[in-house]
Amino acid sequence: DKAPLSKSLLLVPSAISVLLTLLFQHYQKFFAYNLQAVKEDFQIWRLVCGRTICLDLKDTFCSSLLIYNFRIFERRYGSRKFSSFLLGAWMLSALFDLLLVEITQYIFGITINSLPSGFLSPVFALFVPFYCSIPRVQVTQVLGHFSITNKSLVYILGLQLLTSGSYIWILALSGLISGICYNSSILKVHRILCVPRWVAKIFSWTLEPVFSSAEPTNEVRVGMGATVDIQRQQRMELLDRQIMMSQVAQIRRQRQQQGGMINWNRLFPPLRHRHNANYQDHRPSEQGIPPPTEVSEEQVARLMEMGFSRGDALEALRASNNDLNVATNFLLQH
Repeated sequence: DKAPLSKSLLLVPSAISVLLTLLFQHYQKFFAYNLQAVKEDFQIWRLVCGRTICLDLKDTFCSSLLIYNFRIFERRYGSRKFSSFLLGAWMLSALFDLLLVEITQYIFGITINSLPSGFLSPVFALFVPFYCSIPRVQVTQVLGHFSITNKSLVYILGLQLLTSGSYIWILALSGLISGICYNSSILKVHRILCVPRWVAKIFSWTLEPVFSSAEPTNEVRVGMGATVDIQRQQRMELLDRQIMMSQVAQIRRQRQQQGGMINWNRLFPPLRHRHNANYQDHRPSEQGIPPPTEVSEEQVARLMEMGFSRGDALEALRASNNDLNVATNFLLQH
């Protein structure tokens, strides 16, 4: 839900890749990422065809799983900003692919005529915002020393994709470099390589209804964790959300005639200062809540880009101790 571009990237390239592998093998030559043909025969169209469809089903499967995990960015930033990142990373990585091939040939004397096909470099570029903006939450430990987090599976999938081909490391490196360049606030690449608003509107009118999904129902399945502790934590989180939603509805009814702003600080501190099992017995009082921290204008701007008002963004960030993820999740639920 709320990720039509991610859904289209999952369905369309994967379907074409399966058809080319099983039924139309004689058309695979048109989707080969042949750099020699690009440089010598000026077949520029190969930069488009060869960098969108995977010819290896293992690459198709791994890249599809990664796109599915990275759909959180489309939900967070919106389809236009997410597509702008993919477009910028795709264009920059095409340039870095050629540069890295030339550098490899100059230093090691290795001539590389072709690279693995597919939408791989932008997928690797998404690891940059994933590493920078997604919080790391420890799930368990292996042998008492190695931590397993909520991000471990995504990194394992990226490592699997990295080792699936001989020269795929070039695509991974070019993708990471392009992701860093696009994500950097110094280079200002995001202001140049972006999807125009009128193009985004056209696609939202034509393709978004095709790939949009129905909004999930309010009935949320819980208790699906691998251990009893995880299941108990899931139920507590669901209970917290229900309490917060009921409190918000009650406060809104009380202040509907006054027109005042919702006091988000009454809702977030119990979640920010709870201690799991002791949460219900040791709820902090309002007198013991620390003063709100200074709000980052960059994070306020990010929330406003998602459609929230400046007042709600300020209050949500102050109430969540300047935690952008907590503030975003709560605002999206209300």
